[in-house]
Amino acid sequence: MKHTISALLLGTALTLASASLASADDKNVKIGALSDQSGLYADLGGPGSTLAAQMAIEDSGLKAKGWTIDLISGDHQNKPDIGTTIARQWFDVDKVDVVVDVPNSGVALAVNNVVKEKNGVYINSGAATSDLTNAQCSPNTVHWTYDTYMLAHTTGQALVKAGGDTWFFLTADYAFGAALERDTTAVITANGGKVVGGVKHPLNTSDFSSFLLQAQSSKAKIIGLANAGGDTTNSIKQAAEFGIVKGGQKLAALLLFLTDVKAIGLETAQGLNFTETFYWDMNDQTRAFSKRFSEKMKNGAMPTMVQAGVYSGLLHYFKALDALGSNPHDGVKVVAKMKSIPTDDPLFGKGEVQANGRVTHNAYLFEVKKPSESKGPWDFYKLVGTVSGDQAFTPLAQSTCPLLKK
Repeated sequence: MKHTISALLLGTALTLASASLASADDKNVKIGALSDQSGLYADLGGPGSTLAAQMAIEDSGLKAKGWTIDLISGDHQNKPDIGTTIARQWFDVDKVDVVVDVPNSGVALAVNNVVKEKNGVYINSGAATSDLTNAQCSPNTVHWTYDTYMLAHTTGQALVKAGGDTWFFLTADYAFGAALERDTTAVITANGGKVVGGVKHPLNTSDFSSFLLQAQSSKAKIIGLANAGGDTTNSIKQAAEFGIVKGGQKLAALLLFLTDVKAIGLETAQGLNFTETFYWDMNDQTRAFSKRFSEKMKNGAMPTMVQAGVYSGLLHYFKALDALGSNPHDGVKVVAKMKSIPTDDPLFGKGEVQANGRVTHNAYLFEVKKPSESKGPWDFYKLVGTVSGDQAFTPLAQSTCPLLKK
């Protein structure tokens, strides 16, 4: 009997030791790129974000150190229920470790809860809502690239200080639009301005005529577009048809992407002011990455800041795994390591992952060039000003993230 017990104990000990050794040597990673692959945000994220993730894998140097890294992609179709279903499938069946991209704030907030429940890692570069690092922050989430606070405190503040003290909002009717209007309104009123009205429109709207007529009749100096992607391009194109800018009102594209300007055309987009945290033609490093990216894209497009954020976020994630020496498959532990390492990459420069998961880096005020100023098919922006990361994003003292109370 004693020999049987001893044998069982020895077998258990060997099993535990083997499991511990396997865990210590685990260098397997699986990435899920979750995006809008076919809808109004497909150009700014979509297949380009999946490509950016693959480029990050190639550039990480981990494969040469014995790591196995797999990448899968999914289309959330801008629907939170589809996004969460895919995320659960990935964690439960496909054994995904990290989810990246996820444009659409409604989907992003829903996936945020799933990733926390499954103790995975979530590097969001596509969604704008500042709630991801405020009221709904998570120890598993890192928010890269941009957010509604940053957009409001750069583009919004600059326009108010330039004399645009009355606003009317055209707002996408979901979490992103609500957060962007809320954050921009706070900036407007804090700087002595006033919101005289607003209207909400459904996601992926083709006809903005009734909304634009309300904005036009409001006589507001600034018409704030709290929307993105195809909704932004449609509203700007139709505003031009109504002669709104020629009539003396100014459009505030609170979130504008490189692909939007391409879709609108410089003739219509010229003079628009907006904020981004990445532009392909900023320096030699951004140009080198963007050239490689463009050569791999079927349409030859340059990367958007969302796609650049996927690349940079994953590079930092890989740095954390490399520092840990193996993959613990513990999202909280990996994100904690990401927070302990300063960010420094060729696309966004130096910054940090704050305790609430917010990544800080420079933000840039741009203006769309006139057609006569453009020297090439993607030469759209001229730099107006730079805002440092500590000024562009929510100060930790103002963050409502529960993690900061611990």
